[in-house]
Amino acid sequence: MSATSVLYDAPGKRAKRRNVIYTVVFLVVFALAAWWILSVMADKNQLAAEKWSPFVKDSKVWTTYLLPGLGETIKAAALAIVIALPLGALLGIGRLSDHAWVRVPVGAVVEFFRSIPVLMMMIFAGALYVQFSNVSSDLRPLYAVVTGLVLYNSSVIAEVVRAGILTLPRGQTDAAKAIGMRKGQTMGYVLLPQAVTAMLPALVSQLVVIVKDTALGGAILGFADLLSQKDTIPANYGANTIATLVVIALLYIVLNFALTTFAGWLEKRLRGAKRSTGAVLGADDADQANAPGAPANASGA
Repeated sequence: MSATSVLYDAPGKRAKRRNVIYTVVFLVVFALAAWWILSVMADKNQLAAEKWSPFVKDSKVWTTYLLPGLGETIKAAALAIVIALPLGALLGIGRLSDHAWVRVPVGAVVEFFRSIPVLMMMIFAGALYVQFSNVSSDLRPLYAVVTGLVLYNSSVIAEVVRAGILTLPRGQTDAAKAIGMRKGQTMGYVLLPQAVTAMLPALVSQLVVIVKDTALGGAILGFADLLSQKDTIPANYGANTIATLVVIALLYIVLNFALTTFAGWLEKRLRGAKRSTGAVLGADDADQANAPGAPANASGA
């Protein structure tokens, strides 16, 4: 009898043969698609050395455009993360309150901001800063991007936090009550510390979303982030838009890979430092939290 796993039966000989065939077919199709794309790019003179060489031979393209743009991207993402994480945690705890006068308004706020596209909130925030603030025109795009990111992502993080806490066994709360802990103490000393490791994968997924969504400000609001350099570099280096976009995409990949690598290391440290319930909220849970009206109780409790 073939070995089985919890999720599926181990493939037999025919299934393995089919998998090999599917893999070969996919690789052939992928290679043909890549060859066609490169051929079209070559016909359009997009593979010419002069379009790619500035990124290797001219340091000014990095010091004048790419690195300053990357710095603005990191600044906006870092500000949004620093504000959205604690705000989202407070909103998530508020949604679990026993008091309806706290739970209902907080729930309305979370559902409201989860339902609005983040780009719309950025544009709306920018208009508000123009009409009702003294923020300089140089800083308004940054303020608008950070405001939109905070409003949207704090509401999503609130659902992640709520789901993480609800995955814990009810016995944790009962045990805390049995020794006389108040609800605030139970939340701060018992539930949240244990829920952190369960929430971390979903939180990291949302942090990656924050980094990527900063590009909306560069594309629409004139924010001088990494993506906005797609216009300035070709204007100064001979219409090399495709090469510029490829380099920018690689920088986003490196930045997000560094973020997820650090989060993976942190998760291992946390799991090694304290016992976990074993429940984990992954990227799919973050996607559900992004969907307006989606239930937050991942455990079905």
